[in-house]
Amino acid sequence: MKDETKCVLTPGVKEARFKSLAPAVHRASTIVFADAEEYATRGERGPDGYTYGLYGTPTTRQLEAKLQALSGAARTLLVPSGQASNAVAAMALLSAGDHILIADTSYPPMRTHADDDLKRFGVGVDYYDPLSLDDLKRRIRPETKLVWCESPGSTTMEVQDIPAIVEIAHAAGALVGCDNTWATALAFKAHAFGVDIVSEALTKYASGHSDILMGAMSFADEEVALKVRAFMGRTGIGVSPDDAALVLRGMETMALRFAHAEAGARRLIGRLQAHPAIAEVYWPPLESNPGHALWKRDFTGAAGVFTVVLADGKSAGLDGALGALRTFAIGASWGGTRSLVAPMSIGKARTVAPVVGEDLFVRFSVGLEAIEELEADIDAFLACLS
Repeated sequence: MKDETKCVLTPGVKEARFKSLAPAVHRASTIVFADAEEYATRGERGPDGYTYGLYGTPTTRQLEAKLQALSGAARTLLVPSGQASNAVAAMALLSAGDHILIADTSYPPMRTHADDDLKRFGVGVDYYDPLSLDDLKRRIRPETKLVWCESPGSTTMEVQDIPAIVEIAHAAGALVGCDNTWATALAFKAHAFGVDIVSEALTKYASGHSDILMGAMSFADEEVALKVRAFMGRTGIGVSPDDAALVLRGMETMALRFAHAEAGARRLIGRLQAHPAIAEVYWPPLESNPGHALWKRDFTGAAGVFTVVLADGKSAGLDGALGALRTFAIGASWGGTRSLVAPMSIGKARTVAPVVGEDLFVRFSVGLEAIEELEADIDAFLACLS
């Protein structure tokens, strides 16, 4: 064998009795076959076989299997971001003439996708009050194929009656999708309540370190999942095995981080609620939160993510209050090791129930820092507002 060929061909080594606790990273575009017949019949390998890197490697399949087991799904698929899990599910399952109903409190990019893209493709788009089953019943129609939920809702944390929504949608022949990023499958088993499609941004708690973009779609029905998987193949959507390995690593501590964040949020929220500069805190475990009783009935935990509304006249001091923070970082997303805060407005992303009063919300996400230092930050934040 010539040296040039020796450089290209990698010799096989014995793998017997080698077993690591860390998942292996299998990178591939090309998958090689033993002979011509095996290559010619590669399509017979089915959805769990290996034919080309875009359709999965053992590393990405391992992450899918882990998420599938956690959520109780028939099949889980990986996409490049959390928003991709929303958009891909909708695009794969809706056709021109179909109709989608979206909770008014859904993640704003999901609304933008529906308004700018789904409508352009001939799909009817409407929004419904997430807390009103009567409103959903009024808006659903024969061509409605998908009812989209997000519970709790983006920013304002409304908890939806998912079992009742499922019953209404299924009776009308529609599938139900739910963005479960806030709760994750640790705190809300959406499939157990009848949800057909569960989307989640693995970018957040699953990854856990603010360095990966990835999303997941989990399906209650294998046939629906394979329809979406075929769409992903036609449109060339896949994820990196290296990123999947990092999410697998992050998930090993996910339950501990999630519980720690919830406990930290409880302590900080108590501090905030007691201060006159704070008008409202949105967090499902609070009795004042919209849909609190539903959260108590259906959920087993809470994310360390909550939203604060300032008292009248306090918004002028927000920039200075944010500047007083030393442990919290200012930034979007959540679920990483670092605590974050982000001011936001949502008025343009609500149509059924417009924002009343000043359109200013401050979202906090609790990370893994010492709680005493986070409390000191909250005290400094409140002092500046005062």
